[in-house]
Amino acid sequence: MRTRPERLYEIDGLRLLAALCVVLFHYVFSGWAGGKTTVTFVTESAWAKYGYLGVDLFFLISGFVVLMSAWGRTPRQFVVSRVVRLYPAYWVGIAVTATVTVLLGWGLFQVSVPQVLANLTMFQSVPNIENVDVVYWTLWAEMRFYILMLIATVIGITRGRIMAGLWGWLALTFLVELGVLPGIADLVVQSEFSHYFIAGMALFMLYRFGLDWQIALLVPICLGNAVYRAIGYAEAVGERYHVTYSPVVITAVVVLIFLVMTFIALRVTRALARPWLVTAGALTYPLYLLHAHVGFILFARLEGAFNKYVLLAGMIVVMLVAAYAVHRFVERPLAPVLKRLLSKREPPAHAAVPAGSPTG
Repeated sequence: MRTRPERLYEIDGLRLLAALCVVLFHYVFSGWAGGKTTVTFVTESAWAKYGYLGVDLFFLISGFVVLMSAWGRTPRQFVVSRVVRLYPAYWVGIAVTATVTVLLGWGLFQVSVPQVLANLTMFQSVPNIENVDVVYWTLWAEMRFYILMLIATVIGITRGRIMAGLWGWLALTFLVELGVLPGIADLVVQSEFSHYFIAGMALFMLYRFGLDWQIALLVPICLGNAVYRAIGYAEAVGERYHVTYSPVVITAVVVLIFLVMTFIALRVTRALARPWLVTAGALTYPLYLLHAHVGFILFARLEGAFNKYVLLAGMIVVMLVAAYAVHRFVERPLAPVLKRLLSKREPPAHAAVPAGSPTG
C-alpha cells in the first residue's frame, strides 16, 4: 500500500479554473439570457454557455478529495472537518448576499428573514425553502454525499468496503435511471451526478493503491453515464435559456474532465504542482458563494456606466478580492477556533489535508 498522500496542488488550481468557468457562465451568458441584466455578450456566449460544466468538475473533484479527507478519520473528525470547511464562508456569503439583495436587489431578487435563517443551516432544501443564492443548490448535493461518507466512517473505511460501496451506488444509479426504484430514492442516489462522485472516489483509490480491474472498469462506466446524463441535462439548460448545446462539445468537455482527473490520480501532473496554487484553491469556495446574485445585482445597477468588457473584468477582480478577504479574515481565523470547540481530545488521524471541490 502506498504511503500517506501528499497535497495535490494541481487540484487547487483546477478548482479555481472550475469556479471561473461557472462565474463566466453566469456573467457572460445566463445573466442576460435569464433576464437579470441587459449587459449582453452575444458572441462570447457561444462558449460561455458551457461554463456550467465547471460544476461537473467540482463534483468529480469532490468524490476524490472527500474520500481522501475521510480516510483514517473517525466519524467525529470527519464531521468537524466538514463543518470547519463549509460553514464560516457560507455564513458570510449569506450575510453579504442578503444585504446586497435588500439594499440593491429590487426587481431582481428578494429575501426574507425566515428564508435567511433556514439557509444558515444549509439544509433549507429539506423543508423546500428557497435558496438565498441560486448557486447553493450544489451544496445540498454535496451535503447528501457527505452524509454517505459519514456512514462510511461509522462502518469503517477499508479498500474492500469502498469498492463494494461504489459498485452498489452505481447499480442503484442505473436502477433509478431505469425506473426500477421510486423517484424518492434519488434523494439519496443522486443519479444526475452520482457518477462523478463515484468516479472521483474510484480515482482516489487509483491514486492511493494503484490500478486494478475494478477501477479500470468502474471509471469508464461512470464516464459513459456522465456523458449520457450531461447531454440530457444540456437539453434542459438549453430549453431554459432558449439556446442549443452541441452534444459533441458536451461529450468532449466531460471526457476532458475525466482525463485530467485520471492524470492527477496517476501522478502524471506532478510536474505542474506549485505550492502557490494553494491560494488559488482557497479562493474557490468563497468566490463560488459570493459571485452569482451579488454579481447579477451589480451588473444591473452599473450597466451603462462602463464599457461592458471593463465591467466584466472589474466584476471578476472584485469577486476574487472579496473571496480572498473572506478566506484571509474569516476562514483562516475561525477554522482553528471552530475546530477546538467541536473537537474532543482523541488520537490524531492519519489523513491528508484535502484540496477539494468548491467545498472541499
